[in-house]
Amino acid sequence: MDDRFNEPVAASTTSPTTEGPSPDPAVPKGGGFARLRILGSFARPHRRRLALGLLLALLGSAMELATPMTTKLVLDSLGGDIRLAWPITVLLGLLVLGAVVGLWQTILLGTVAERIVLDARESVVRRYFRAALLPLSARPTGELTTRVTSDTVLLREAASSSIVGLINGGVLMIGTLVLMGVLDLVLLSVTVGAVVLIAAVFLLLMPKIATEQEKAQAALGSMGGALEGALRALRTVKAARAEDRVAERIVGHARTATAHGVNSVRREALAWSVAYGGIQLALIGILGFGAWRVSHGSLEVSSLIAFLLYTFGLMGPVTELSGHVTALQSGIAAAARIREVEDVPLERQAEQVPDTRGPGATAGAAAPERPEGDGERPLIELRGITARYAPGGQPAVREVDLDIPARGHTAIVGPSGAGKTTLFSLLLRFVHPEHGRIRLDGTDYADLSVADIRRRFAYVEQDTPLVPGSVRDNMLLAHPDATEDELYRALDEVRLGDHVRTLPDGLDTELSPTSLSGGQRQRVALARALLHAPDVLLLDEATAQIDALTEAAITEHVRAHADRAAVLSIAHRLSTVVGADRIVVMEEGGVRAVGTHLELLHGDRLYRDLVEALHMSGPATTEPSVEYAGRAGQ
Repeated sequence: MDDRFNEPVAASTTSPTTEGPSPDPAVPKGGGFARLRILGSFARPHRRRLALGLLLALLGSAMELATPMTTKLVLDSLGGDIRLAWPITVLLGLLVLGAVVGLWQTILLGTVAERIVLDARESVVRRYFRAALLPLSARPTGELTTRVTSDTVLLREAASSSIVGLINGGVLMIGTLVLMGVLDLVLLSVTVGAVVLIAAVFLLLMPKIATEQEKAQAALGSMGGALEGALRALRTVKAARAEDRVAERIVGHARTATAHGVNSVRREALAWSVAYGGIQLALIGILGFGAWRVSHGSLEVSSLIAFLLYTFGLMGPVTELSGHVTALQSGIAAAARIREVEDVPLERQAEQVPDTRGPGATAGAAAPERPEGDGERPLIELRGITARYAPGGQPAVREVDLDIPARGHTAIVGPSGAGKTTLFSLLLRFVHPEHGRIRLDGTDYADLSVADIRRRFAYVEQDTPLVPGSVRDNMLLAHPDATEDELYRALDEVRLGDHVRTLPDGLDTELSPTSLSGGQRQRVALARALLHAPDVLLLDEATAQIDALTEAAITEHVRAHADRAAVLSIAHRLSTVVGADRIVVMEEGGVRAVGTHLELLHGDRLYRDLVEALHMSGPATTEPSVEYAGRAGQ
């Protein structure tokens, strides 16, 4: 596996863009030699086995070159003093040894090819999961998948047998021409003319073949991205009766790939036809001219036959070279696309901002454990935080000053685009602040690794995606050592334990996209978060798809968690807002007001408007008309 994937990379400020296919698939840039070096970087860890494969290939070529000369000896023995048994024995020995060497070489290079593909896939997959979230999210998921699947398949032959085959084919061709010259220089000149013609055609057509193959593969990546996104929104597509329109858009990418593929096939067919025609023309010329020279006593019959055998054999290296050049072109393009993953920055292990803490500060230290009874100091402190997603863009949050207590429920409300989700992303270090400081338990984020920070948090997304696998796999994400009793206890807290017990394999039931409803997926995510027992529980409208009775029971457990730890929620519902210990109102990326529900209802116009727009309470001058759902469930 290439160690370059493990190097830390500074976080990028690349702006996330909307997922979707590009109308004009990009072809990897870079000079031919530079791109060949990229391909070579995949083969470099296996260079010893590739060198052995090359040695075996050259040994096989040597035996192949020896066969026509041995045939000449057989023919010469018919009218001379040479015994026939010796050259026949040599021919049989060459046959057996060639078969053994060929088998060994094929197995060796095939194994190396599979190892190269495995290394590339492992490196890319690990890179994806260590990458900074936002730059990676800016790329279509289907396209990222293509890098691991079809691109690595194209890499398979190019980084192994094609490299060996090109060297061996070149040596075999040169060796064949040299031995042809030993037999007859005049006939060699006819052969060289055909070889030069074939080489000129290949040099002219191969770059165009490579370009078409690159464009075809890029279009396939775009098609994968479009298809993945459309399948994810299949219900919406069907409800909008847009099946044909969406399918046509995706098929358009497939047509583009096909068009470029057909152009590549046409050029490749032309190259092969010229190569085959050139060899056949050379054979006719050699046969006619050679027969004339034999009739005039200028050439032995055995030499002509050996020369013809070399000419027939010349088709092998020509075919091998052209085939490997084609595979190499595709592999170079695939290698460049795979290496593009390196442009996605890794998550920074520490904030890269000026250090003003003075001498003696140590980066990477774990956050200190909170002493018993220390309830006065805020658990999380944000001071002057400004963050944006793209250089020169509008700040997503600006000059935010906020304290999050170690215990209690803090709800965050505000209109769309107010910066609520960005605030969560900052706390989880999905986004890095442009200015300002964040402290956790008094320790600056600059001194904490990503793992140090995230082990203190549990996060429940609004969409609550499930990872592929079983219920158990999803539950154990953040707490891999949890026992089965602990898993069921957490599921029971969200009223999902009985349902899981009825599944065919219980906790080990494999989940499909339709196995659980949206509300059940939210409950799995909540149970996973509660199982982790975090210092900070982040809820992004985590009960939006749950019925009122289930929500009341869940909120009771969340409330109990808030009595001993911090709960921070993005809220749009009455039960979340009214029951919060305090509420943070955000507007245009800043904190507008902080207070309780009643304080804000009477003292902040925006909050009152939000309440009235959502029909969350009665008149603004009265107390809330609906009791806190958590207490209603008691």
